[in-house]
Amino acid sequence: MSKHPTRTNPRLDDAARAGWLYYIAGNTQDEIAAKMGISRQSAQRMVALATREKLVKFKLDHPIAKCMELAQLVKQRHDLDYCQVTLADPSSNDPSLGIAEVAAGEMEKYLTAKSPIVMALGTGLEIRNSVEQLSMINCPQHKIVSLVGNLAPDGSASFNDVIMRIGDKTHAPHHPMAVPVVATSRAERDILCAQKPILSNISLAQSADITFVGIGEINEAPPLLTDGFITPTELAALIEAGGVGEIVGWVYDSEGALIPGLTNERVASVPLTRPASGLVIGVARGPDKLKAIKAALCGRWISGLITDEATAEALID
Repeated sequence: MSKHPTRTNPRLDDAARAGWLYYIAGNTQDEIAAKMGISRQSAQRMVALATREKLVKFKLDHPIAKCMELAQLVKQRHDLDYCQVTLADPSSNDPSLGIAEVAAGEMEKYLTAKSPIVMALGTGLEIRNSVEQLSMINCPQHKIVSLVGNLAPDGSASFNDVIMRIGDKTHAPHHPMAVPVVATSRAERDILCAQKPILSNISLAQSADITFVGIGEINEAPPLLTDGFITPTELAALIEAGGVGEIVGWVYDSEGALIPGLTNERVASVPLTRPASGLVIGVARGPDKLKAIKAALCGRWISGLITDEATAEALID
């Protein structure tokens, strides 16, 4: 929580931005100067000011006025229940930069609650990195459940599966989905999802108090392909059918409608509900994911969003 809830001093805003670029995004002072359009000496002073004013410790400790305003505009434009916007480093290709820390902080709010809750998690680099940012929290009163299968077609485990990682950090009962992300046939999917443990986990996930999901893009090299869950032929068919994004394996078009047939009839993940049931927070940023994020909002698959300022600006444009 910020210690400076009412500050909107432009000089402190610049210092906080410089501090974020230096301490979190790992930029040099020369790089900060170029990105902020100031001299290297000014960049050095801004970083020093951020430290002196205690705006940054391990995390940014200053409310960036622009980010707060963008979050409110995104909430209003897309009728969301929740939105947080963090700073952006336009030159970074890291899809989780900045937003993983914010998502981890939001997860910790729920995990430190005394009353038992159910938390459901999707997959992807953003969610994995969010879980890795979590502090060790002993919370056996909660339950954590996966929304998505953790097996590739060859039987190997998904690299970005998070359920075991968060179980180690929280000592909470955790419920994996021991099925492939995409089954080889609809009949196989139906058989797998009819098993009692899987049915129990699906029911648990659908009752979640809070859900965090990554939002995957559908382009020439999406996570579904690079992680081995679909083939190039299947990807081509999804693109031909208008697919632009996916959440836990369910592929949708630019209007947010699920693509009929194709891989969607074989996805073994927990079915999505529209509008999103409860608070479902998408964690995603960057130009590669913009179409997928817009379509997820249009389709009402998420009711909350954690993103960066550049993406937020595009979402209200």
